[in-house]
Amino acid sequence: MTKQKTALFSVMAGVGHINASVAVGQQLQDSGHYRVVFAVSELWKGRLQEYGFEEVIIKEDKPPDNHNIVVDPAKYIADKLLDSGLLEDMSTLEMIKNKDTSTMRRLELTKKLDIQLETIIQDIKPDVILLDQFYCLPSAELSGIPLVWIWSASPLFINNDDRLPPSQSGYSCNSNRDQWFEFRDIKYKIIEDRWQVWKDYIISRSCPPPLLRDHSFTTQHKWPTIYGFPKELDYTDVVPLRKNYIQFDNLMRREIINSEKFEIPEQLRDKPGKLIYFSLGSMGAVNVENMKRLCTILAKSRHRFIVSKGPKHDEYDLPDNMWGQSSVPQISVLPLVDLVITHGGNNTITETFSYGKPMIVLPLFADQFDNAQRVEDKGFGIRLNAYKCTDEELLTAIEKLLNDNELNIKLQKISQRIQSDNSLHKLPQIIDNYLNDTSIYLQ
Repeated sequence: MTKQKTALFSVMAGVGHINASVAVGQQLQDSGHYRVVFAVSELWKGRLQEYGFEEVIIKEDKPPDNHNIVVDPAKYIADKLLDSGLLEDMSTLEMIKNKDTSTMRRLELTKKLDIQLETIIQDIKPDVILLDQFYCLPSAELSGIPLVWIWSASPLFINNDDRLPPSQSGYSCNSNRDQWFEFRDIKYKIIEDRWQVWKDYIISRSCPPPLLRDHSFTTQHKWPTIYGFPKELDYTDVVPLRKNYIQFDNLMRREIINSEKFEIPEQLRDKPGKLIYFSLGSMGAVNVENMKRLCTILAKSRHRFIVSKGPKHDEYDLPDNMWGQSSVPQISVLPLVDLVITHGGNNTITETFSYGKPMIVLPLFADQFDNAQRVEDKGFGIRLNAYKCTDEELLTAIEKLLNDNELNIKLQKISQRIQSDNSLHKLPQIIDNYLNDTSIYLQ
């Protein structure tokens, strides 16, 4: 009988990061010879146990409104994002400048995480550590235990290459390269202070710093890095896959929580028109005024809509051609719909692709701009401004994608390939091979 190994996950608190890591944990758990332990913040206390995982809670400074964490972690995170001003119409450069204060706080929280993780590693004694973090953690890197990076955002972040547009810019691979270099220069100047803070901390912990040339806060170049992005969208047509990067078509979890079969709601079932899923994610939906604006436009459509209303679902009502809840079981909804209107989060992009649906992408922040542009560049959907798109732009885009038979046939073929390959199912063997020979992914 194979000896059970222990896999320790250290994951950022964001919903998307947690969901992607849950998918990885499920694959290891399904193999039958991994004990899966998550080291997570108090926001997620008890929620990973529902998937059958063990939890170790990272202690954080409790905010004054700590009751919101217990009630709804997604609402707590979303409120913080709304307060930061990032859920407003601004350029991608303005986004980076605006993140400065919140990022410095995240650096301080990550230092506290790093110190606690050192003790957790000593107690758990894992066989492998899996990190979904924006920052390299000396506690993990100096432990002598094999590491695996999980990258649950756009792969453009970890492909910092002059042949590609800079991450978070939302620029096309076909756009003016002078814009790329200008954006990179400005971005590096903006992040220089916080990058130096983290570099000094890494060195103080006797850990080799991240690469200077990349202005990176991580060290993925040293370890195997798994990421989810469909082959048809990936940037490997421009930059070859690095030896230590392992591509999967998605990091899609299997729904267990509220996993009863989803059926089209009765109020939509007999109405005419195609069925469309509309979600700006738990973060984007917290901007209630913009959700109301977009729903008012979609009310003019002849089609039906399933809406993920978000944490503030009780602050607005939906028109007659819509049904929605605070959160809907997205993975169960996607196979039933004809089109997806999304913010462009990495999980939603890859999950939508897996089910072969065209997309209208309304990016709001971070890698969503890159994903939106990549979807449009590759001809799989349309990018629009989430705050300024007009009635005509949004309604015309819906009709164009629904009536593009060639595109829909192409997407169905891609969906069949993804589901046939079932690439994520191969993950446990990949981890096993790595643990048997940790040199196989060295650059």
